[in-house]
Amino acid sequence: MNANQHIMNKIPTHFLKYFFLPLLILSLFSCKNENQIRKGDSLPTAYKKAMTLYQKEKYSDAADAFDTVVDVGRGTDYGKEAQFYLAESYFKDKRYLLASSEYGRYVSEFPRSDNRKDAQYKEALCYYHLSPLYKLDQKYTNKAIEKFRLFNSRYSNSEQAEQAAKYITELRSKLARKLYYAADLYKRTDDYKAAIIYYDLTIDNYPESIWAQRSLLSEIQTYNTYAGRSIKSKQRERYQKAVNAYEKFIQLFPNGKYRSKAEDYVDVARSALADLGQSSSSSQTTTASARNTNQSEK
Repeated sequence: MNANQHIMNKIPTHFLKYFFLPLLILSLFSCKNENQIRKGDSLPTAYKKAMTLYQKEKYSDAADAFDTVVDVGRGTDYGKEAQFYLAESYFKDKRYLLASSEYGRYVSEFPRSDNRKDAQYKEALCYYHLSPLYKLDQKYTNKAIEKFRLFNSRYSNSEQAEQAAKYITELRSKLARKLYYAADLYKRTDDYKAAIIYYDLTIDNYPESIWAQRSLLSEIQTYNTYAGRSIKSKQRERYQKAVNAYEKFIQLFPNGKYRSKAEDYVDVARSALADLGQSSSSSQTTTASARNTNQSEK
């Protein structure tokens, strides 16, 4: 063992920890400071520091740095590139509302830029990520659909167009589901008229979705329940509407997933209508007999 090793072994471990830890912190702090934009930095230097932070995946720090470059470099190529990477930094940091705003600003200020297509697509993608569960307010869902449609109208042949169309379908299905469950809630609380209104809205607004099929199926069932709980004079009309809803189901979804179940429901409606028809015929026969008896007695 040499002299240096002997000396180091005699130094307490806790002393080494408290001696070297501040040096380590100072070293890390110095590295971080190297990439901070300082007063007097040239625009190329400031942009390079911002990009270094971005490449090191320090997106929050990068966003602050690019924001500075945008402010001081407005009207320059550095400012233009910084605007795009400011949006990218927010996006990768999952701050989607800020990212959507910055992508929108980039598209507006640099309409002929090579990055415009990507910026416009990612602006829509931000709203997609902001879209909440179907039970909540769907403001961002509608915004995402609007932005994806705008993208596809401008870049219909781009590599992102197909994916954008899939996102639109997914988001529209979410809106349809929200309407469907609103209808279902009304049905569970026995507000059949309101339930039918919301089922019809789902069918009319989102006919391509699975929720349109489910709505028509539920509408047949709802009319059956509604008719069964109605006064006699209203039953025929409501059972007939169940049959009409089934016929609409067959017209719109001849090979629909729920056809078999729809047929079960319409059988109930048709059977009830047949019983009502027999009851009506029996009533008419009884009335006619009573009239004949009265005339004979006279």
